[in-house]
Amino acid sequence: MERPRPLRELLLVAGLFLAYKLGRLAVAGDVSTAYTNAAHVWDLERAIGLPSEAALQHAILGVDWLVRAANLYYAGVHFPATAALLLWTYLRRPALYRWARTTLAALTATGFAVQMLLPLAPPRLLAAAGMVDTGHAVGPSVYGNPTSDVLANQFAAMPSLHVGWAAVVSIVLIRATHGPWRWLWLFHPVITLAVVVVTANHYWLDAAVALALLGAIALVMARLPRPVRIETRTPVLAGRRLP
Repeated sequence: MERPRPLRELLLVAGLFLAYKLGRLAVAGDVSTAYTNAAHVWDLERAIGLPSEAALQHAILGVDWLVRAANLYYAGVHFPATAALLLWTYLRRPALYRWARTTLAALTATGFAVQMLLPLAPPRLLAAAGMVDTGHAVGPSVYGNPTSDVLANQFAAMPSLHVGWAAVVSIVLIRATHGPWRWLWLFHPVITLAVVVVTANHYWLDAAVALALLGAIALVMARLPRPVRIETRTPVLAGRRLP
């Protein structure tokens, strides 16, 4: 398949990452509503029998290097891994690049819509969760004071685009590689899920909603008609190519 034009794709991908940052600011929402929604999510998870995020975090809090590694993974893998995937597929797998780029854009857009409708405080800000903000406790932290942070909307926990983007990365890499070892790419979203929970940045349901949105987007994209490529050939007469 023909590779998309580089300048257009560079602008599209840059716009995607910029929209991710600016979009979080645009959906700041009402803080009191975000805390109320967080309490409802926490209670719902307990009602349906999901394991406690706090219990998982407390199991590793005494291991500083592991907590720091989780913080580093949260802060340093999300964007670079996705950018590296887009660059590699653009150069080596143009068809997969188109799918990845479109899926990420659709997932990000629908994620913003959910965040506008459902502002949500993360568990590190919810007193009832009894969780520690590991970024501030151990470091490194990517967030400032939630009341004065102008670089990120900290009340947009649902859905977890960390988990959603990680799932897209693993799906594309599984499709791009061969052999049984390719299934090891699933560790990326699994580790990401564990990281966003133990760092108290997301609830289990944040990840579940992100994966549900991704599944719906993938189904819609699978049903869309594929563009038909029409090849034009120069007519040939008596063994000679016409001008």
